[in-house]
Amino acid sequence: MNKKIFILSLIFMAGEFCFADTIFKSNAVASYYADKFHGRKTSSGEIFNMHDFTAAHKSLPFGTRLKVTNLANGESVTVRVNDRGPFVAGREIDLSKAAAEKLDMIRTGTANVSITVLDSNNPGTSTVAATPKTAPEAKGAIPVSNKVIVTTVNAVVPSGAREEIVTEEAATAYTIITDKKWDIQLGSFTVRAYAEELAQKLLREGFTNVVYQKTSAVTRVVIADISTADVQRILDTLDRKGFKDYFVKERKL
Repeated sequence: MNKKIFILSLIFMAGEFCFADTIFKSNAVASYYADKFHGRKTSSGEIFNMHDFTAAHKSLPFGTRLKVTNLANGESVTVRVNDRGPFVAGREIDLSKAAAEKLDMIRTGTANVSITVLDSNNPGTSTVAATPKTAPEAKGAIPVSNKVIVTTVNAVVPSGAREEIVTEEAATAYTIITDKKWDIQLGSFTVRAYAEELAQKLLREGFTNVVYQKTSAVTRVVIADISTADVQRILDTLDRKGFKDYFVKERKL
């Protein structure tokens, strides 16, 4: 049964209304990453700067701005998605050190947070709507939330008058893809022999699915076709064996 849209107080005057932003997750676990990754390339191609207000997420488009609020103390921070992760079970978002400091979660390492989408560079995704539409069905995709509250704000209205629109149990346009696959790129070479040398070194250290990805200009060395559940284990092994120059990217099927 379709839920009704309740108009609590009607006003009859011209004007443009700004609608509240979309709640992506109301209770999620955030972690942070810092010195170990400072200066490395992110999955978006940017260089990670732990002093910037950025974040890693497994599915939101690069460039999406998020408001993250620590539910324990009410502190909030605005971050921009420029990386992929976290790949630890149960964690939703990985924040830069600067963002974690703003939320006062350095000591605890993780925090329960709410995540609100402020805007997105994804032209196919609507972040603000008076009547949110149900996301199209897709293999392996599930709605993130089944409740969105949309309230008009910043409207010019007569004194004492207010219009408030509430849409209940409406699915957001954002989805989590549960069957993603990932590649870990460890090098990109214009000289094929250097790529082969790195690939052989990885194989000697026991890594599997080591492949070459060729373009007209370079040969990339990649550990390919990794499930989400296995990414963090492989990253930890790479670090332990001294492979420090890598970044994770979503595998294109």
